[in-house]
Amino acid sequence: MSATENTIDILLLGSGGREHALAAKLAESPLCGALYIAPGNGGTLAVGENVALDAEDPAAVADFARETGCGLVVIGPEAPLVVGVADAVRAAGIPCFGPGAEGAQLEGSKRFSKELMARAGIPTAAYGSFTSEDEALAYVREQGAPVVVKADGLAAGKGVVVALTLDEALNAVHGCFDGAFGDAGSTVVIEEMLTGPECTLLAFTDGKTVRPMATSQDHKRALEGDLGPNTGGMGVYSPVPIVTPEEHAEMCRILEETIAATQREGIDYRGCLYGGFMLTPQGPKVIEYNARFGDPETEVLMPRLKSDLVEVMLACAERRLDEIELEWRDEWAVSVVLTSAGYPGSYEKGKAITGIEDAEAMENVTVYHAGTAMTDAGELVTSGGRVLDVTALGDTFEAARDLAYAACDKIDFEGKTLRHDIGLRALRGRDAWDA
Repeated sequence: MSATENTIDILLLGSGGREHALAAKLAESPLCGALYIAPGNGGTLAVGENVALDAEDPAAVADFARETGCGLVVIGPEAPLVVGVADAVRAAGIPCFGPGAEGAQLEGSKRFSKELMARAGIPTAAYGSFTSEDEALAYVREQGAPVVVKADGLAAGKGVVVALTLDEALNAVHGCFDGAFGDAGSTVVIEEMLTGPECTLLAFTDGKTVRPMATSQDHKRALEGDLGPNTGGMGVYSPVPIVTPEEHAEMCRILEETIAATQREGIDYRGCLYGGFMLTPQGPKVIEYNARFGDPETEVLMPRLKSDLVEVMLACAERRLDEIELEWRDEWAVSVVLTSAGYPGSYEKGKAITGIEDAEAMENVTVYHAGTAMTDAGELVTSGGRVLDVTALGDTFEAARDLAYAACDKIDFEGKTLRHDIGLRALRGRDAWDA
């Protein structure tokens, strides 16, 4: 479909901050007709229609898209991808943004992705994979610490332990096999610990052409100083100022080679490819792939993207991405995540949220809803661990960061928690990673 034709109705799957950011960007397009979000959240109500639909039921999603006449289905989270929702949608003759179940194994199975990288010669950490706890424990004792212990399957971003001591590594292995991550931990991947700054590079792809997005950097740890347990992400910024042109070119090459490898193996990969990289002294190496947009990375990429998102996603779905060149805004973007007290552990829900309107009244500020819901009485309340992503644009990194935190101060709910050091390392430069 070209930009001169009529609008198309779109179904977007997901309920987090990533989906609110995608929904808002899709709704900006003159091509966007009705926008359905399943299930959506308290923020997506402002840009589309939230619908009750099981996003992990391939047949139900395909039926809904067919019955409502949708001309594009966009899959936000990883779980629907892994169970084959994109395959069912395409089988129904509907364009879909998101890889099929086979391609989604790049995220759904750490072992699958490591084996594909090995076959393609893609730089990554040395590793071993195990289905036996005794063999995994023996490998850890042989390798020593530090190592990284990963549950093979999906664990909502929490199935990775960076073990600095032998005891931590042994406990992490035992936790996986003892059911800490359910079936996701029945296979365990143990990797050498790479050193250097982390950097994320996402790309649009139609399975042939790759169009890299802007660089970004997430803050995974719950506490300031990069301490505490891993989370889904506590804050993010874009672009990443410490990345050299040579490192950027190598990351782009790796993503292109990854898609070339999927092609060689007969995998139909149309959607977003997420490359999580470590900028090691030997050059960028892949830490992990995701088969979809990152969260919270999407919340800084969408405000910076000038291109029409509907056009780009349709080009990916219809295998004509070579017709598209991406355009980006020059501004910096910083996003700070406001969480419920106790996250990533247990937390309470249903806390009234105030001040979002005041924050969004500030120029260049956008508040994306992640874990929010609207009560029957019309009150916005917390409904998740990560509640809001407060994103600001600025002409300098410092200006964007200061504005994001000023906006955070406008918002309140009982138990509001945030990190106050998002982006500080980048401001200090490359040497901050060696400190």
